[in-house]
Amino acid sequence: MQNMWNYILGPIFALLPKWWRKTLPFLRSASWGKAATVSGLGEFFGAIVALAYWYMYAMTNWVSHGVGYALSGKLGPSVAVQDIGAVALSVWATHPLTLLLGYFMAEGAVRFCAGFSGEALGTLPLFLCDKILFGLFRQRDTEDFEQGENATGNARSFFSAIRGRVFSSMAPEVCDEIRPGKDESGEILEVCASRQKKEWNPPRVIRFEGEYYRLESCSVGVGVRPFRYRLHRLAAGVPGRTVLIYEPADAVVCESVSEEQPSDSVASDS
Repeated sequence: MQNMWNYILGPIFALLPKWWRKTLPFLRSASWGKAATVSGLGEFFGAIVALAYWYMYAMTNWVSHGVGYALSGKLGPSVAVQDIGAVALSVWATHPLTLLLGYFMAEGAVRFCAGFSGEALGTLPLFLCDKILFGLFRQRDTEDFEQGENATGNARSFFSAIRGRVFSSMAPEVCDEIRPGKDESGEILEVCASRQKKEWNPPRVIRFEGEYYRLESCSVGVGVRPFRYRLHRLAAGVPGRTVLIYEPADAVVCESVSEEQPSDSVASDS
């Protein structure tokens, strides 16, 4: 019964928007990840098959009609069969039905990939109908709000990564600058780099010169070394496979850093 639901009935109901599925009591306990994966895969291949049939039907009829007109002399004496085929292909590629089937093929691929992560995405036309007809009269519940916050956070991380790549391509590559110091919580270490450091995401633990530090924050500023990482020394070592080893070959050690963050920092990812 469960397999029948996941692979027969579930993929059909997975096309519905999430709120529609939540209003049906017998759908709340469904395994939507598997159902959405099958639904997206079926939509993808269904759109490909429909697109292939539409291509054969349209090209066969249009080229046949074009050749018929050419043989009757209505298109002039210099029209070749290749010209008719090229025109028919251009019309087919820009036809609304072709674009619609291409959209459903792309949507099926997206829904298929999202299903692997357990996210059941409904089809966009039904989602837009839900928002237009019922969105203004329905309050957002706590789960939807949390998902919106998570989506905002993911988008922020995405644009932060893009910004990091832009700064890395613009700034010249120089050695790191290390600034030891102290604040009210103990010893700190600030590392300024011209390139973004992979896997240096708070609160990772980093080992430097035999001491262990916890990465508190990272920011992107201006200058030759726009990437700045603020680390706090730990009282005891925490060896393990997840500890990042920081061994710069030619780093520059500067004077102590103050308790405040650099004033030219334009963004912070914490």
